[in-house]
Amino acid sequence: QVRLVESGGGLVQAGGSLRLSCAAYGRTFSNYNMGWFRQAPGKEREFVAAINIVGSTTYYANFVKGRFTISRDNAENTLYLQMNSLKPEDAAVYYCAASRGLPTMTSRVEVWGQGTLVTVSS
Repeated sequence: QVRLVESGGGLVQAGGSLRLSCAAYGRTFSNYNMGWFRQAPGKEREFVAAINIVGSTTYYANFVKGRFTISRDNAENTLYLQMNSLKPEDAAVYYCAASRGLPTMTSRVEVWGQGTLVTVSS
């Protein structure tokens, strides 16, 4: 089974940018569709973005469309999430997710990373 390790979280001012990375170890990264989810304190984990195995198709939650971009580098076994125009409501723990199906909901996710914290100050 693939192991996922996120990085890139931190503190940023509203309007700023961050790029999250998710490094995959173990089983072949390019066998999995990938996604990002987030969970704010007291809230359920929610879908943010997903990308198919070859990186040709992407999906986004409405609340991040036009601000976030998901991408992957299969040669480097890495998934990315570029986050621009960050808002205080984007603050959450962001999780990398892998699935043989498209991970657009938590029930489809087969492997989770440990999460990386994003804090957005107003």
